[in-house]
Amino acid sequence: MVRGKAQMRRIENATSRQVTFSKRRNGLLKKAFELSVLCDAQVALIVFSPRGKLCEFASSSMEETIERYRNQVKEVQTENSATVEDVQLQNLRQEAEIMGNKIKVLELSKRKLLGEGLGSSTIEELQELEHQLERSLCIIRARKMHDYSEQIEELRAKEKLLASQNAMLNGKCLVQTKETTDERRANFQTLNFGESSDVDTGLFIGLPVKKNQTR
Repeated sequence: MVRGKAQMRRIENATSRQVTFSKRRNGLLKKAFELSVLCDAQVALIVFSPRGKLCEFASSSMEETIERYRNQVKEVQTENSATVEDVQLQNLRQEAEIMGNKIKVLELSKRKLLGEGLGSSTIEELQELEHQLERSLCIIRARKMHDYSEQIEELRAKEKLLASQNAMLNGKCLVQTKETTDERRANFQTLNFGESSDVDTGLFIGLPVKKNQTR
């Protein structure tokens, strides 16, 4: 009778799961023992059952094997870390080299724009440089006109503000002048009226008084 292939999934039946665990555990321990004997390998096997029972096998000392494993893991991690650092350092060097080349190109272009280092330039390069300068000059002029327009608008706004303030001050001055003039006129009239009331006109209202005649 051909035995069917077991599916790789958790066995739901607890009894079947325990039986399968016992069989496969014994087989695993047997394979570990055979590997250590046949190949002279240092083998350490640790298994915990579903109920928490420990099953272990070691071809030599379990503690020595575990310590050797820890040291090996540390060495591998150190090597991996060093490898990552080397890769990062290499990437940084490549980026620095690329940036250095870009800086050289920009410096050469700047010198050519200033009219320096043109001896090795071809006719096509000189024409392209000329067109680039013309485009830059157009952009600069447009920007300058824009700034001039903004300054003119600001000056016009200031002019309107100053004109408004000047008109306001003129109005205040006229009001103050009128008030001063009215006050002086009133004082002058009051002064004239007071002086005219004190003048002796020689007029007498009533019966005439007889004067004594000297004989």
